[in-house]
Amino acid sequence: MNDFQEIADRVEIEALRGDFTDAAMMRDRARLAALFTPDGVLRMPNVPVELIGREEIRTGGERLQSQWDFFVQNSHPGTIRIDGDTATGRTYIQEIARLLDGRSGLNFAIYHDTYRRTPEGWKFAERVYEVRYVDTTPLRGSAPGPDAAQDSGKAGDTVRAPGAGEADASATGAADDFAAPASAERLDRAIAALRANGFTAELLDDAAAARARIKDLIPEGAGVFTGASETLRLSGVAEDIEAGDRYQAIRPRVLKMDRATESDQIRRLAAAPDVFVASVAAVTENGSLVIASASGSQLPAAAGGAARAIWVVGAQKVVPDLSTALRRVEEHSLPLETARAQAIYGQPSAVNRLLVLNAEPQPGRGTVLLLREAIGF
Repeated sequence: MNDFQEIADRVEIEALRGDFTDAAMMRDRARLAALFTPDGVLRMPNVPVELIGREEIRTGGERLQSQWDFFVQNSHPGTIRIDGDTATGRTYIQEIARLLDGRSGLNFAIYHDTYRRTPEGWKFAERVYEVRYVDTTPLRGSAPGPDAAQDSGKAGDTVRAPGAGEADASATGAADDFAAPASAERLDRAIAALRANGFTAELLDDAAAARARIKDLIPEGAGVFTGASETLRLSGVAEDIEAGDRYQAIRPRVLKMDRATESDQIRRLAAAPDVFVASVAAVTENGSLVIASASGSQLPAAAGGAARAIWVVGAQKVVPDLSTALRRVEEHSLPLETARAQAIYGQPSAVNRLLVLNAEPQPGRGTVLLLREAIGF
């Protein structure tokens, strides 16, 4: 192969890599999938995700994309080694992103590539995404929009006031952005209402504070059942309870039991623990907790079976009223949980059971740790 051909191949492969980043940023999943050979593979072991073929790459990318609040990918040229009609290379990546559940961060990664010459030009035969650095410190910025305009106004820019027929969300208490943390005033209203309804309610700064507080609230040796919860997983609360020997952790024990022969024992263990720790789908500003479940296995403990219950709740889950809470379940929590369930179990989630706790009649039983930060679904 002459030098001119190799130069042309390198230019085309570099354009292919640029098209990938552009398609990802523009959320054009059909175009992104077309950059692969028909049997091409996109592997992301750290997620973990493995997508084989253009259709899986398109639909899998759409599932991931549906979880974004915003996403920015910067790609930097790496190596290209050409060997006839195949080539290998690396692309260096920097990304910042925030998901709709409030998680955010910055990472540096490498795409390890295999390219193939086809009648349509050079295509990806395989891309393997390797994360080299992750920083999950909450991002302070935001995507452009009403909230961003409000923030820029603090720096001296002009902020447009609501026009005729427009509602001021801060005045009405509306919470249509189900991923955004509630204001300090709304958090205070929720705390006051929860206490009035018999719950012990505490307002904490972040997940780290919740982890520390839970150690104070649960005595050593207690039997603790942790509900399946992204909030508990992301905060580290689940690991604190389930991985150490401080408590008698029920969930790891139940997961090892035989569903066919030990179902009654599983049911009793989950329904009446000493302490139940979980999260909720929503907290209303008039002091109600809304819990959604596909199987219902967590609901007995929440409703009264557990001697004590502790709920860790992100600030984005505070809503004005019950009707908004139910809408949050259907429009926000369910799609995110379905994406998670599809990736892990290969099937969607569902809201088969709903539990609304309007008050706690037993003083000291129910504790809500409401955070000022967004976390979980």
